[in-house]
Amino acid sequence: MPAQLKLGDIVVNVAFKPIKNVHLSVHPPVGRVTISAPLHLSLDAIRAFTARKIGWIKRQQRILREQERETAREALDRETHYVWGRRLLLKVIEADAAPSVNINQKRLILRMRPGTNMAKRLAILDGWYREEVRRAALPLLDKWEAAMGVKARQLFIQRMKTKWGSCNPKAATIRINTDLAKKPRECLEYLVVHELTHLIEPTHNDRFRALMDKFMPKWQSARQTLNLLPVRHEAWNY
Repeated sequence: MPAQLKLGDIVVNVAFKPIKNVHLSVHPPVGRVTISAPLHLSLDAIRAFTARKIGWIKRQQRILREQERETAREALDRETHYVWGRRLLLKVIEADAAPSVNINQKRLILRMRPGTNMAKRLAILDGWYREEVRRAALPLLDKWEAAMGVKARQLFIQRMKTKWGSCNPKAATIRINTDLAKKPRECLEYLVVHELTHLIEPTHNDRFRALMDKFMPKWQSARQTLNLLPVRHEAWNY
């Protein structure tokens, strides 16, 4: 049964689940706080856990509220788009052929059939970004699985509204946000290592941070880069 805690000006929504560990999350865009907790844990114990994390929660909320948002995209000619951290101008070409996307110097070229509406144009671009992430992530997975001694059973690339990535340690599956193809490549590598580390340690505890320090000593710099970059304009669901 869901519950709610209030610590000062912070409201925490608690969901009890058949899990072993407490999972604390701060969600975009304004820092909504949720906790997934084991069924046996009391609200008093969850309150004490949350109180110890107040400083971290407030830091994450501040980062989210200050993070720049992209303007809404419409896939129009000369619109700005980003690919692996590079700013490119979109060139829209209408042609009676299958849609395609490619890069030509400082241009992102979108070819589409005449009369293609905005939703379809954006879907074509999203599909292209998804494949860009997949092509880049697969060799990174091979590299880091070997270095870390772990194995992900399956990789999913999808558009995600509230996370850059996620891991299901029990199923050994990893999910990565399509929009990482818009960020510098080191951000994707950081996410791959981050999610693979969750196959060893499911929570963001001291052991997790020590493992990240071991595998990728500069991981906090990559995380900061990702957190400071503009994020997709969304009609967020709360």
